[in-house]
Amino acid sequence: MTGKRTYDDPCGIARGLDLVGERWALLVVRELLLGPKRFSGLHRGLPALSQNVLTHRLRELEEAGVVRRRRLGPPAVSWAYELTAWGRELEPVLFHLGRWGSRAPMTTDGELSTDALIIAMRTAFDGEAAGEFRAQVELWLGDDRFHAGVADGRVDLSRVALGRTGPDTGGNGDGPNAVPGTAVLRMTGPATLRALVFGGRDLDDALRAGDLDLLGDRRVAERFLALFPRPTPAMA
Repeated sequence: MTGKRTYDDPCGIARGLDLVGERWALLVVRELLLGPKRFSGLHRGLPALSQNVLTHRLRELEEAGVVRRRRLGPPAVSWAYELTAWGRELEPVLFHLGRWGSRAPMTTDGELSTDALIIAMRTAFDGEAAGEFRAQVELWLGDDRFHAGVADGRVDLSRVALGRTGPDTGGNGDGPNAVPGTAVLRMTGPATLRALVFGGRDLDDALRAGDLDLLGDRRVAERFLALFPRPTPAMA
């Protein structure tokens, strides 16, 4: 890490910022929290970041022991980046920072990346509102799929491995064959999910527009989407 800027301060906060405090570094970590990504996937999640700067940040994070590069096995034999065990320890730091920052005024109309949206949902989840609610929900956002398990006032949101099928929902909507507690929401992309969760968009409006296809228990889907309230803005 020769030539890298430093605060020259022995405090643990300053030493941590020496490693991940450069512009874009923590957002690169954010994009890897839900699993490994190829360089192209990282760049799609951070479209405002040039490829040259992304390459530089990845190199710095590798040198710091936060990120590592590994070869993925078949069927897609290629190189990808993933967080090391030490890098994964940044997860609660980013969640707390996200929860804190979400109370600041919105200063952009840009879209959230898919992974950023899933992480925002994890930080916004209201366990008290969930109560005894239990559900298994799959979110299909274009080519990305995520599984959400709700139980005991907690949510587990994780990426679905390629090749894995969704839960047996037993049919569309809330018909007689629907399996209670399960739902699959197939959407055109993350913008639809963001509008449903944080933008107050009506479920029927998304269905009529063709932005959403709902399989399984509709009541589960409606209850699930209501568990992520917008944070209360910080006092001015």
